[in-house]
Amino acid sequence: MSSTVSDVIAALDTAYPRELSEPWDAVGLVCGDPAEPVERVLVCVDPVAATVAEAVEWGAQLVVAHHPLLLRGVHGVGTDTAKGRLVHRMVRSGVALFCAHTNADSAVPGVSDALAERLGVRVSRPLAPHADGRTGLGRVGELAEPVPFAEFVRRVAAALPATEPGVLGAGEPDRLVRTVAVSGGAGDSYLATAAAEGVDAYVTADLRHHPAGEHREQDGPALVGLTHWASEWPWCEQAARVIRNAGDLDVRVSIRCTDPWTMRVGSGG
Repeated sequence: MSSTVSDVIAALDTAYPRELSEPWDAVGLVCGDPAEPVERVLVCVDPVAATVAEAVEWGAQLVVAHHPLLLRGVHGVGTDTAKGRLVHRMVRSGVALFCAHTNADSAVPGVSDALAERLGVRVSRPLAPHADGRTGLGRVGELAEPVPFAEFVRRVAAALPATEPGVLGAGEPDRLVRTVAVSGGAGDSYLATAAAEGVDAYVTADLRHHPAGEHREQDGPALVGLTHWASEWPWCEQAARVIRNAGDLDVRVSIRCTDPWTMRVGSGG
């Protein structure tokens, strides 16, 4: 018996319960018919023109994305808007869209577990736990053995897909790193939390100048800055495993980089 959109949704809801999503979030089925059969599923971070085109060209019936397409309220999805054009293309092509966002961040395993695994960090607990103490945002763990910070930054860069901005480090190159906090996605709101945990380094994305600078002035953990897409891309394979276990499905993880940054130009002499 073939799988349906509803079957895949049930598996994803079990792995990433919607009750774990933040109150402001928009998760679940965005477009598509739950009763439609599914043979091919594309998993990606961002539901954008490039990944929707990949799904259509490959013949997928379902896109599972981490980021919501319609996070803020809209009054229409006309084709005179970028997101409206995506909705129309998916509907016309018979492609459903399902999003698992902050529920996937907080679930165990979730987005930050996937990032930690890629970096060789053995997770012990959430960075910002929920009331149950088990689920929550970010993760804290440790490396198998301490390494100098400069070596750790190189390991992070080697473990994740390449992006134009690359990977940034803020800290003394020879500082030993053993305990590590990670947070997939924008994580500078947890700088103080990471410092309170006493970790040696904190890996996250979208670090802003002033919060990062103030954190370093207060002698907080060394920082490793990633792009948003790179920090969350490891989750795609985790979600793909969940979907494969739901039935006899052909599942592809998109490797198309959907970071907005497409160019890097050096400055100085």
